[in-house]
Amino acid sequence: MSAGAIGTIGFLAIWRYGWGFLHFIRALIFRKRVFPRMREAAEAAVRLAPPNAFLLVTTFRIDSAVTARVYRAVFEAALAAPGRATVVASVVEVGDQRLIKSLFRTLCGDASNVDLVIVRIAGTGKRDALAYGFRAIARRTPADDDVVAVIDGDSIVPSDLVRKCAGFFRLDPQVGALTTDEMSEVRGRRIFQEWYSLRFAQRHTLMSSLGLSERVLTLTGRMAMFRASIICNSEFIRQVELDYVDHWRLGRFKFLTGDDKSSWFWLLRNGYKMLYVPDIVVLTVEDPPSESFISAAAMLMVRWFGNMLRTNSRALALGPRRIGLFTWWAILDQRLSMWTSLVGFAIALIAGIFVSGYALLLYALWILTTRYVLTLSLLASRPRISVFYPFLLYFNQIFGSLVKVHVTFRLDRQKWTRQKTASAKVAKRPLIASNFMSAYMHSLALVAFVAALAWSMDVLPTPKPMLFLP
Repeated sequence: MSAGAIGTIGFLAIWRYGWGFLHFIRALIFRKRVFPRMREAAEAAVRLAPPNAFLLVTTFRIDSAVTARVYRAVFEAALAAPGRATVVASVVEVGDQRLIKSLFRTLCGDASNVDLVIVRIAGTGKRDALAYGFRAIARRTPADDDVVAVIDGDSIVPSDLVRKCAGFFRLDPQVGALTTDEMSEVRGRRIFQEWYSLRFAQRHTLMSSLGLSERVLTLTGRMAMFRASIICNSEFIRQVELDYVDHWRLGRFKFLTGDDKSSWFWLLRNGYKMLYVPDIVVLTVEDPPSESFISAAAMLMVRWFGNMLRTNSRALALGPRRIGLFTWWAILDQRLSMWTSLVGFAIALIAGIFVSGYALLLYALWILTTRYVLTLSLLASRPRISVFYPFLLYFNQIFGSLVKVHVTFRLDRQKWTRQKTASAKVAKRPLIASNFMSAYMHSLALVAFVAALAWSMDVLPTPKPMLFLP
């Protein structure tokens, strides 16, 4: 292996592990030093001037037991709110409507500070459900500093949600939204439980690091709280309802999934701060879309990473001066990491085939050591870790990077894992041509990636420039 290849590997290793270590340190600084002062100021602000709150819940194709738990928690949060609270339920099925009204009568009764608004829509997707809910809130003319919590139909919020989050909007008029920590209740095999637990532990570290810059990289659809003036803004509603992208090869296509990325981008483009509140935990009820772990992980990653990548380019185009250098670099890293995370694996595989089989053994030892250290670092985010975490970390790195690369060339392919919402149908011939070009460019990129690594290792001869005579 050439000295150049070794230097490249060393540089990439320092970059990747250094970037992770930087997030780890920033997360500790935010949670231990910065956020406690923010928490104290926010609680004082909400006591001084308690805002009204709206809690918008979207419910579609979720079993009644989970729906009952979700709305019970929402009504308890509304009752505990420091000001007046309105629960807005955006539903499709009449059975959900009856259940919600029954829970409201049982839990709230004649409570003078809680109202219920039911919005019935057709089952055309979450974006429409949100848009109808936003317009229902706008018709009630909330004050600009009132708050709106947007809650998914499988998310169980704590009773002190409004009291502990609303004050942050009083501290700074540039705070447009916030999101909180999450934990999961997984209804599936243990491997799914450990995988989700790892994902949310990593999320807690990353969001805490980004919280230091006051601009998180996503406003999760599970629970995000917004300033009411933003929710009532017609441009914001239109962005969430009818978002689209113009792609140089795929043309214009609408976003079906990723409503949280649409709202995040609108706030980012308009200069709002987006905070992370690490001491509030929302419990999400997770139903894996398949009994097979690999199949379920692939379906979920395609949706998650597709949402990320469809918004990534236009967020990068805003530039570091507009959104902050650290935030901009973190967005750029999302695009680069899918390739850099594959470098070690690809080099070990090439070296194992062309140089020595011991290369694979050394690589395996390196992976086990580093993933064990990364697992231990998660104790700063969670009280327990699992023996499965080192293996799941590596799975997420390699399999996740491969899925990201796959999705990069197929940004127009979208599908919910629960709803019957998928990419719009187009004529058969353009679809075949689009799929062929996507597969061609994907294959070309992978071949170029592997070839570049092989040439850097002196495994393949360096191509000589060709002289074309007239």
